[in-house]
Parts: sequence; C-alpha cells; structure tokens
Amino acid sequence: MAAPSARGLFAAMGMASKPVAVIDPATGAIVKAAGLEREPDEFYPTPPEPTRAFLASEAEALQRHALIWEPAAGDGAMARELEAHGHRVVASDLVDRGCGAEIRSFYDYGVPPAPAIVTNPPFAECTGDGLWIRHAMQLPGLAYMALLLPFTWPGAARRGPLLVRHPLARIYLIRWRVDFTGQGASPMTFAWFVWDRAAHGPTELRYLDRADARQGDLFAVGVAA
Repeated sequence: MAAPSARGLFAAMGMASKPVAVIDPATGAIVKAAGLEREPDEFYPTPPEPTRAFLASEAEALQRHALIWEPAAGDGAMARELEAHGHRVVASDLVDRGCGAEIRSFYDYGVPPAPAIVTNPPFAECTGDGLWIRHAMQLPGLAYMALLLPFTWPGAARRGPLLVRHPLARIYLIRWRVDFTGQGASPMTFAWFVWDRAAHGPTELRYLDRADARQGDLFAVGVAA
C-alpha cells in the first residue's frame, strides 16, 4: 500500500499543499515533492501518540462508559489503542479495511451502538455547519464524544450555532505536530474536542505533550465556552 499523503488535509481547509520533504519509498532518501495526492475516502490512519496521550489524560471520564464506539475505524489504529487501555470497543466504517469493523455509513445509525464516541472523524464532513457532528448529537443516548480535529475547527462562524447548542466540555491542545502521512508533512496543529453531558461549567482548555501525557492535568485552565 502506498504511503498516504497530506494533500487531503490541506484541501479540506481550502489550502494548497506546499512543497515538502518526503521519504522516497524506493530508496529511503529524503526528496522534495511539489504536490501530494489526496487519499481516497479521506483515509489518514491516526498514529498512536495523540490517542495514547488523550486516553491517559481523559481516563477518569472514559471509565464511566462500559462501551466506546469508533465510527471511523479505518484500519483499526485508534480502536486498538482504546482496547490496549482496557476499553471495550465497537468499530464501524464506510469502507472495509480489514479490522473487523461493521461496514455501515455513520448516517445510517439512528441509535448509537455505544454511549460514547472516540474517533478521528472525516474532516470534510465536520466543516461548514458540522453535518457529521450534528448527526452525532441527534443520536439518542449518546452521552460523550471526543473528536480529533484541527485546533482551528471551532473558529468558523458557521460552527457558532452548533457550539452554542452543544457546548464543549474540554479541549486538549496537542503541542506537537501529528504526522498522519508518515512523511513528516503535518500541516496544522490538532486538538481533541470533548462533549460530555456529565460536565458542567465553562469549557476547559488542557494541553497534551507527547513526552508526558500528564500535561493535560498539570496545565488545565478554564476558558469561556
């Protein structure tokens, strides 16, 4: 399977990809690439570090849910991290990538198979007025959702009504550039966005460092929702 690229990450934000240094799979040499191909179905497997850091910092909240749904499972990368942390996981996706997920469109679910969602969702469907997220919020019995998205995601004016109606409980800013491509071509800063019906008060901003997942607890501050 060819190494994934970064163009889709740029394109979803309306940006043109810039020349980057990539690894030539044939020789292992670092070369310059002027343009990278967009991945089919927006498939960008999540590397383990952002998931591990998040699970370590969000452990108490996640323990309240006996089952977690990963509805954009891909090749199972995030589901495996969840299971390694002791969580029971039900996985689904639109495309079969060999991880045993139920092959079904997210929009076909009228009832969630678990009360909590943890996933890296299709970003193109979370832009605009947040179609993917609006559908999730309409699912009866969904008590918790954590999404990995670009840190700038809440800044768009069109997302204002969504966030007023469904305020965030916590934001975990990832203080390193996540490499989704395996080529060191990460174009933006990412964060975990958490909706939690058990939370009260203003949105909390927390920080995640790759070297020490406890940073999320050490540097928690309150910000306006």
